[in-house]
Amino acid sequence: MSACGKGLRASAMGAVALIGFMGASIAYAEVDQGSIANGGRLYDKWYKVVKADKPATVHPLYPAANTEIAATPDATWRCKECHGWDGLGKDGAYGSGKHATGIVGINGMIGGDPAAVVAILKSDGHGYGDKLSDQDMTDLANFVVSGQIDWTPYIDAANKVSLGDAAAGGQVFNTVCVGCHGLDGKLPKEMPPLGSLVDNPWELMHKVLNGQPGEAMPALRAIDNQVAANVVAYLATLPKE
Repeated sequence: MSACGKGLRASAMGAVALIGFMGASIAYAEVDQGSIANGGRLYDKWYKVVKADKPATVHPLYPAANTEIAATPDATWRCKECHGWDGLGKDGAYGSGKHATGIVGINGMIGGDPAAVVAILKSDGHGYGDKLSDQDMTDLANFVVSGQIDWTPYIDAANKVSLGDAAAGGQVFNTVCVGCHGLDGKLPKEMPPLGSLVDNPWELMHKVLNGQPGEAMPALRAIDNQVAANVVAYLATLPKE
């Protein structure tokens, strides 16, 4: 191939790469990743995010039969408690065990209308109308509609382990996370060692993607989800005690 031909080919390849990059940028621009991340934190523990007092009564829609969880009323107001960290409700990881409620997941709302989700949140049944601001409602709705992911490529549900690359995850942990969590994952001291929490990879990946409610933890939501899965895989290599 002539030098001219090679030059034209290189230019064409560069144009394709640029178009691909622009396409990815546009895809991210369609949804505010910061809004989704805040919605993820609200889904986790909204009252911590908005700096409100813990609810003192059991949520009206929480099944009375599950007395173990109901003994801690504020837990019944966390979205994840009914719908699961995986968003699959009775069809996912919370389909059995002490967290089982028989309540459906939020996965049926993927790609839906955020306004419809806000209407549900404000309904008498859910009762969040006087607890969250309009912006928080919008963020939580954006998480439900646009922030859920297909967990299959990232988590082995049967064995409850991350399918990520632990070595790659270590590179991220030891640069992004180490300042707050320490090399062994035992910081802050008021929380359990990160290595002891890996039996719930959905929760860990949720927090890596969206951050910890009420804390200055970076959210990796706008980065490839594989990065979060890799970090969770690395956490499994850290001390459990």
